[in-house]
Amino acid sequence: MQSAEILSPESQNSHSSQNVNSRERWLSVVIGSAVAAYGLSRRSIAGITAAGIGAGLVWRGASGYCAVYDALGLTSVPESNHDTSNVSVPYGRGVRVEQTVTIGLPPEEIYTFFRNFENLPRFMSHLQSVTVLDAKRSHWVTKGPAGSDAEWDAEIINEIPNELIGWRSIDDSQVDNAGSVHFKQNPAGRGTDVKVILRYDPPGGVLGAMTAKLFGEDPAHQVKEDLRALKMLLETGEIASTKGQPNGLPHRAKLRERLAEVVR
Repeated sequence: MQSAEILSPESQNSHSSQNVNSRERWLSVVIGSAVAAYGLSRRSIAGITAAGIGAGLVWRGASGYCAVYDALGLTSVPESNHDTSNVSVPYGRGVRVEQTVTIGLPPEEIYTFFRNFENLPRFMSHLQSVTVLDAKRSHWVTKGPAGSDAEWDAEIINEIPNELIGWRSIDDSQVDNAGSVHFKQNPAGRGTDVKVILRYDPPGGVLGAMTAKLFGEDPAHQVKEDLRALKMLLETGEIASTKGQPNGLPHRAKLRERLAEVVR
C-alpha cells in the first residue's frame, strides 16, 4: 500500500478529481488561451503543437486536474476546513506519503523499538542520526538530494502506547514535517500492520518535490524501502545490504534482548 500526496485519508474521495488550486487554475486558463491562440495563428506543425499544449493548459484550469501532478502524487489544493493549529506543514503545501507493511511481531515489540527514535537511522536510509533530547523532543539530521543535509528538532504531539506515535517538527526547522506511525494487529493473525504517514514541505515546495521525484528521489519509494528494511531487521535481526551482505543484529534473540532495554 502506498501513496504520495498532501490530502488527509478521510478527504481523499472528495478531492480525488482535483489537484490544482484556484490560482493555478486561473493562470492555466489565461496562459493556455494565449498559447493556443498563438499556435493557431502560426499555421504550422509547431503551431499545432503549441495550440495543443495551450488547450491542455485550458483544460487543466477548467477541470482543476493535472495529470502530471497525479502521476507524481502531488496536489496544490488546500484543505480549508481542516484544523492546522497543531501541524507544522499546513494543508495545501508539501507532500504526503503513506506506506504500510506487515511485520511478524506483536504491536508492543514494534512500538517499543520505534518509540526510541534513535533506532530510526538503523533502517531509514536518509537519516544520519536522531538524538533524543527528552521524553518528547528529539533532534534529527537527514541526508537530502545532491548530498545536501538538513536538521531540525521534533516533538511528540500524540501517543497511544502500542498503537500510535505522532510527531512534528518544531518552529524554524529547515524542513517542516510531521509524521505518525500506527501499529494494528493484522486481521489475518500475521503479526502487526505498521502504517507510516509522513507530511513534509521540502525546500522549493511542491516544485522541489516534483524535481526530486523526476531525478529519482521518490519519497513514497524511500519510505517503502525503509519499512522493508524495518521488517527485515525486526524479523531476522539483520538487514541485507545491496551487495547481499547482512547489516544489523546477529540474530533475533539479541534483538529481543535489546528491545527490552529500550527506554521509552
